[in-house]
Amino acid sequence: MQYLPNIFFALALIAGIGFFVMNVKKLSRNIKLGKDVNRTDRKSERLKNMMMIALGQSKMVKRPFSGFLHIIVYVGFIIINIEVLEIIIDGLFGTHRVFLNVIPKSVYGFLIGTFEILAVLVLITVIIFWLRRNVSDIKRFMSREMKGWPKKDGNYILYFEIVLMTLFLTMNATDTAFQEAGSGNLISQFLVPLFDGFSPEALHIIERTAWWIHILGILTFLNYLYYSKHLHILLAFPNTYFANLNPKGQFNNLESVTKEVKLMMDPDADPYAMPEEGAEDEVPEKFGASEVTDLNWVQLLNAYTCTECGRCTSACPANLTGKKLSPRKIMMDTRDRLEEVGRNIDANNGEFKDDGKQLLYDFITPEELWACTSCNACVEECPVNIDPLSIIMDMRRYLVMEQSAAPQELNMMMTNVENNGAPWPYNQQDRLNWANEE
Repeated sequence: MQYLPNIFFALALIAGIGFFVMNVKKLSRNIKLGKDVNRTDRKSERLKNMMMIALGQSKMVKRPFSGFLHIIVYVGFIIINIEVLEIIIDGLFGTHRVFLNVIPKSVYGFLIGTFEILAVLVLITVIIFWLRRNVSDIKRFMSREMKGWPKKDGNYILYFEIVLMTLFLTMNATDTAFQEAGSGNLISQFLVPLFDGFSPEALHIIERTAWWIHILGILTFLNYLYYSKHLHILLAFPNTYFANLNPKGQFNNLESVTKEVKLMMDPDADPYAMPEEGAEDEVPEKFGASEVTDLNWVQLLNAYTCTECGRCTSACPANLTGKKLSPRKIMMDTRDRLEEVGRNIDANNGEFKDDGKQLLYDFITPEELWACTSCNACVEECPVNIDPLSIIMDMRRYLVMEQSAAPQELNMMMTNVENNGAPWPYNQQDRLNWANEE
């Protein structure tokens, strides 16, 4: 019987990590549904991006107040969970605060004292975040795409963090051996009076209960990440590493279209010439994207990494002028459709069966796509280097090249370019007539 808690702990640990691995495999499978794109170049620059942006939070602090608060939660939550290692060892081997007897008392006290200070800072910051999300009239938290589950999800994470930090401090305050050691109880010592009058047995029960709920809560949080916008805690690192390093105004060109344009511009080219033997037909089966599987895997990684912070939407000139476009919604819709496709594959033994839906029209409308000015403000603002514009442009490409569904004004412009060599409805001979006007 004395080993029963250790066995239960081992089973809970195996189950928690096992479900996490299953979710990671499902996540990887879904991202790999995207088309291949090479992002293995310029490795040193990519590594620098990851260290500066994902680890160093360099883009987060462009908005100093929220950026500073985010760093407190980010650093605090990560560092505090170092003590999970001690909990795991204690849980598996039946020890109690094993590091207190392994490392110097002063070092242990400094670590736990730092953790307690960070726990209080995290609690204060999380409360401020909750007020900003639910009380303050901040437009980017009140957008239409933030109703329902996205709003609840953001709050659930805040509640998780409040509970975990409170349990950590309660665990320390009711651990009589730890309090008597007087090492590292910088904050928890002020909570001890709350438990005056409790018997040693009652204190032990409270401490053990807080200990168990704390570790089970962390395992639950780990598996909840897959279903939450806070998946960016893990994905921000690969997302910033594999981000597009080309200048933001540089769009990708289709090789087959480029060759055709060059052919049209070369008076000596033979339009009927047969391709060389062995040459691959580089004309894609489909121009642009109407479904998540038409996008590349980096774009799908972007969708899963989206923090739903709304910085992109708050900087979008189309959105600011009342247009329907929200870059955040583009990413959320892409992720939601990708998840739907993944569930379809799971339900059909690894094979996708047509469900009569696609990303375009069922999730993202042409009105949203054509509202974009392609200014790259959303890309510049994103704290983890997400690129909503690349998805918008690929879907526009589909509308134009597959469905001839561009707005009338754009169709007129393209017709003028084709016929007159310029966007204006004047032939080449009349192009300079304006210079003769008095």
